Amino acid sequence: MRPDSLWRIPDFRTLFTATALTQLGTNVGYVAVPLVAVEALGAGPGQAGLLATLSTLAFLLIGLPAGAWVDRMHHRRVLIVADLVKAALYASVPLAWWLGGLTLGQLYAVALLTGGATVFFDVGSQSVLPGLVGREHLVDANSAVVGLMAVGNVAGRGAGGMLVQLLTAPLAIAVTALSHLGSALRLTALRRTPADDVPAADIPADDVPTAAHPDTATRPVIPVPVPGPGLGAQIAEGLRHVLGNPELRALAATASLNNLGSQLVNTLLPVLFVRELNLPAWALGLFWAVGGVGILLGSRCARPVSARFGDGRTLALAGLCLAPAGLLVPMIVGGPWLFLAGAGWLLVSLKTGMDNVLGVSLRQRMTSDHLLGRMNATFRFLLFGALAIGSALSGLLGELLGLRTTLWLGGAVLATAFLPVYLSPLRTRRRPPAAPVSTATSTALSGAAPTAPTGTTACAPTSPARYRASAASPAPGPDADGRCAPAR
Repeated sequence: MRPDSLWRIPDFRTLFTATALTQLGTNVGYVAVPLVAVEALGAGPGQAGLLATLSTLAFLLIGLPAGAWVDRMHHRRVLIVADLVKAALYASVPLAWWLGGLTLGQLYAVALLTGGATVFFDVGSQSVLPGLVGREHLVDANSAVVGLMAVGNVAGRGAGGMLVQLLTAPLAIAVTALSHLGSALRLTALRRTPADDVPAADIPADDVPTAAHPDTATRPVIPVPVPGPGLGAQIAEGLRHVLGNPELRALAATASLNNLGSQLVNTLLPVLFVRELNLPAWALGLFWAVGGVGILLGSRCARPVSARFGDGRTLALAGLCLAPAGLLVPMIVGGPWLFLAGAGWLLVSLKTGMDNVLGVSLRQRMTSDHLLGRMNATFRFLLFGALAIGSALSGLLGELLGLRTTLWLGGAVLATAFLPVYLSPLRTRRRPPAAPVSTATSTALSGAAPTAPTGTTACAPTSPARYRASAASPAPGPDADGRCAPAR
């Protein structure tokens, strides 16, 4: 094992194994939950669309404030509580089914509330990663995590289809609950991160620094609170950071369009496979697992290809070469055409795997530490908001225009989703500008006490950087291509 290997970092191994358990449960549930609605409760296209919409609606409702909240919270605690909430909610489905009281209303509530817990888990896990591995290892770390998610897509969705076939869909959801419970238990081994320092308000009075005073040299200095921006101002700062930067804006637009197209297709696949094609549940799980294979291949190709062409250029070229395969996906009519549609899904997913590694690494590198939570939450709001809108549109259009027309609309969106990145400055970018680390953040990471400038008097207790966001904002500076780094 290399001396600088990620696997020598105990906290990364902890986060990785917990993510593996979460991904297993999430992907089994991805197959089992809509099949519960379609098979056990007789849901149609509109009801399946509503269920898929509710599963991602939380990103629209609380996605933006969640970033500001996570920036103020202990990340380890956020991850554990989110997993426990999801475990309890999923466990209620097989229990209600066993008691004979399962309804679509309960399934809708479970989808909505687990989506809320997922908001906090996803924002927290992406925000904690740079502090665990260092920014120089972000591509390796994200490649490992995206590869793991792809394996989860293959194994979890394949297993989900088989479990539904063997145990029925409600009992398969019990596996999802147990996986999230195991993830929460594993995360208890995660050590405190720099973002988990005690807020300034919690510092005991005995720890307040003293300074010389005209009357007495030992009189304690009264702490002067550092005024911080309100929740609305913090959310606005995250939005400005993402939408005000042409490269981050392009990444957000391409990923959002990709999610919109995917959801237009995925929402109706359970109805198409079960009702129209009369295929077994394992066939649906296998089709979705093919997408996982594509994501795995994309995550493995991302680093060597980007080393040759550059991060931005790789994203643009992958979109130009692979995205048009989205037009093959709607050709799901059984027989050989099903294999052609699967090949299109594989190629589109391969592009998604590369996007997930390079796009996430780009935006993490271009964001300073105190904005990571809000940046990730802004992206999650846009990306999963697109999933919610895609689910609602898919159900509505499926009822009004039919399954086939809606699938072709989804394929057309997938085929053109790469254009915002291709038409942006990212197309010529080899490497992103590195976000400067603020003095306060560097101090928190090193564990050293901050030093007041010469000739000044300490007036307030030191607090972690995230509680002094406005003071820690780095000034713009030149990037690798000679342009100015975006203002934070």
